[in-house]
Amino acid sequence: MLNRQQQFGKRSERLALNYLKLKGYRIVETNYRSSVGEIDIIAREKDTLVFVEVKARSSSRFGNAKGAVTPTKQRKISMAALDYLKRSGQPEARARFDVVAIDTAAGKTAIEIVKNAFTLAYG
Repeated sequence: MLNRQQQFGKRSERLALNYLKLKGYRIVETNYRSSVGEIDIIAREKDTLVFVEVKARSSSRFGNAKGAVTPTKQRKISMAALDYLKRSGQPEARARFDVVAIDTAAGKTAIEIVKNAFTLAYG
């Protein structure tokens, strides 16, 4: 049984998936896990492979969703993306990192895709 926070996270990921599809992204994989990290959504937009981090906030108490991908999280996503590219035989693929920011404060849901939210982060 999922707790409230986990349920909110799953709902947010479903919202993000539907929004990405609406915007023309083709979903390749969800919840990719490797020994170095996890990627919420892997999608294609035209000829670009997009690694998507979903961040959702139900209040502004801890800041907005858009600013919630820390440098440490960026490194983990970067390492997982490199792992995915290697395992899928696409080491030369054009790729980028997007963030889907979902804010549901005050009973309203706002969804934003931040394209090229960060660059490949090492070390």
